[in-house]
Amino acid sequence: MQLAIEKASTLIEALPYIQEYYGKIVVIKLGGSVMDDPATERELLRDVAFMNYVGMQPIIVHGGGKEITAAMDDAGLEANFVQGLRYTDERTLTIAEQVLCGRINKRLVDTLESLGVASIGLSSLSSCVLFAERMYLTGEQNRRLDVGFVGRVEQVNAKILQVLCKADTVPVIAPIARDRMGGKLNVNADTAAGEVAAAVQAEKLVMVSDTHGIRERREDPDSFRPSLSRAEIDAFMAGGIIDKGMIPKVQACLRALDAGNRKTHIIDGRIPHSLLLEIFTDRGVGTQILR
Repeated sequence: MQLAIEKASTLIEALPYIQEYYGKIVVIKLGGSVMDDPATERELLRDVAFMNYVGMQPIIVHGGGKEITAAMDDAGLEANFVQGLRYTDERTLTIAEQVLCGRINKRLVDTLESLGVASIGLSSLSSCVLFAERMYLTGEQNRRLDVGFVGRVEQVNAKILQVLCKADTVPVIAPIARDRMGGKLNVNADTAAGEVAAAVQAEKLVMVSDTHGIRERREDPDSFRPSLSRAEIDAFMAGGIIDKGMIPKVQACLRALDAGNRKTHIIDGRIPHSLLLEIFTDRGVGTQILR
């Protein structure tokens, strides 16, 4: 009996959040090692299915860097990175498209469908919603660095995403974009998620990865910060507390906040039901960044 009462209490705790987010778009970025384990990935998608069934409108943007690297290894290609970005020549782009669009995107859609959720894959192999321009980096002495077929998102087809959400269909977006000439460009999945959240005026953006959120001291769990303001994030960026792979995640959150999203979150997808705990409970399990 006590267990049943505790379960009922959990549902009651979730009620105001269900009411608050009913009919609202929430963009979820899936990435990191949570996608390496089929059971963990399926449980995350089960959380997405729950969100959909209680009236929220999820949009998924996914990465897949580790699977791309593994596929390149199988093809005898070495992965090279320039300032943290994968150098993408034609062969690398072909492999990235095969992995992201032909394998991962299809897998996520199939899993959602098996959970009773209508979903559709949006990628360069079908209906593309990301449009980009070729990106160049700045090196020493202000020299332009070519990173190959890597893009910076210029435009998101928000209308089709909003139409799909209203039709109770979960869009699943792979981060391969089209350029103005119809070519293809590999884009950072974190950045793409921020642009999607901004374009559709989402209620919130949730970055799901294998990171614990944000700590003031990286190796000290007691320094974990469950909530940060924009000013605190700026200070952490300036002080080097936020660095490396956390930078594009935080920048995506700031992009979404600047566009009107009310909250953004960075959570560890390895924690069971972390997505539901972050959205539907009072405390949450990750770091929320407030506008």
